[in-house]
Amino acid sequence: MSKFDTLSTRVHRHRPEDDGALAVLGVGFSCLLIAFVLFLTGSGLTAVPFLGFLVAAGVGWIAYQPTTAKWLMFLATVVTVMTLGLIVAFIVREAIPAIRMMGVDLLIRTNEPLWGSGTFSLAPMIVGTATTTVIAMTIAAPLGIAGALFLSEIAPSTVREIVKPGIELLAGIPSITYGFIGFVIINGFFDSQLQTPTIGNYFTVGLVIGIMALPTIVTVAEDAISTVPESMKSGSLAVGTTDWQTMKSVTIPAAFSGISAAVLLGVGRAMGETMAATVMIPHTKGFPSPLFDVFGGTGETLTTVIAFEGGNASGTHMSALFAAGVILFLTVLTLSVASQIIESRMQRKLGGKQ
Repeated sequence: MSKFDTLSTRVHRHRPEDDGALAVLGVGFSCLLIAFVLFLTGSGLTAVPFLGFLVAAGVGWIAYQPTTAKWLMFLATVVTVMTLGLIVAFIVREAIPAIRMMGVDLLIRTNEPLWGSGTFSLAPMIVGTATTTVIAMTIAAPLGIAGALFLSEIAPSTVREIVKPGIELLAGIPSITYGFIGFVIINGFFDSQLQTPTIGNYFTVGLVIGIMALPTIVTVAEDAISTVPESMKSGSLAVGTTDWQTMKSVTIPAAFSGISAAVLLGVGRAMGETMAATVMIPHTKGFPSPLFDVFGGTGETLTTVIAFEGGNASGTHMSALFAAGVILFLTVLTLSVASQIIESRMQRKLGGKQ
């Protein structure tokens, strides 16, 4: 097709109503931009242009629905990306004063004082976060993978239809509920029966967080296992292997990338948990002695220190809490990107692409 024919096709496809839709949407986007600028300046007139955007969107939806729907979805995507960017910019900006004052000591300082009187070290909280995450994943990863294998490969369809929605519902339970149960029952049991130094420690927090991460790992891993081609499993069974040998030697290796992504997402869930850990942990700044003592009374994580002290912090103290937020954000972002890369690798592998 020549350039002239292509141009003729484009002109032929142009519809007069598109001009009207673009005009209405242009007015709406302009109103939204003005509302955003007024919001940033703290103006009390922000609602006026925003109302204009709603009116323009309503008119466009009634008169030019297809075009309006397309551009509104595009706008929603842009707003989502911009919101994420503004959040990142804000927490980084607020963390700069603490970074300037403490420098690298903000991350690696291990000598007293660790927190307060103008000195802030996030090293104990980083150790606490890593410790609780390792405990949680030690519990959640094997149980989650085993549950995913059972649902995908072993359970009858009637059992799967009942159990899988039930597991997914666990993710909808508020974290404060998990924390309250952990504080009353698990912390109470360890205190009364095992005589731990304090009510609450890294192990009990990691145990509860691991239970909370189970739905994520089971759901994502089960989806990954279900994508393994049936021909691969049937071929293995045809040469005389048992169901377990097929799962161990064919299903798990073929879905390993997706299972790894599920575990990484579970790690991100464990690292970012706030309320359950805040309720259960003793909020004592410092390092356990010895460092591997997960039952001792000393403990704090990045999320718990933000939640516990954010309401009363100011100045450099508040900036140090924002620095903890930056560390959490970068860590969870890295894990999320890694899980996406691993999952895409699995899809390419199973799809026969290199």
